[in-house]
Amino acid sequence: MSQESHVNEDQRLNPDDQSRVDEFLSRGVNSVERKPFRPLRLLIGLLVVVTLFSLFSQLLARWYGVY
Repeated sequence: MSQESHVNEDQRLNPDDQSRVDEFLSRGVNSVERKPFRPLRLLIGLLVVVTLFSLFSQLLARWYGVY
């Protein structure tokens, strides 16, 4: 696929509508630049939290004589 046909497929809006879309995307919540989502960091964080809660519950169980 040539680059010209790819550009034509991407621009499906007329210039007025495109300017309104660009204006909407540049204000409010959409104007804030965010860091990319890091799913591996989230997974590691969840594993750490679950492990800490598990160890804490084991400690409480031993302290209160459940085990």
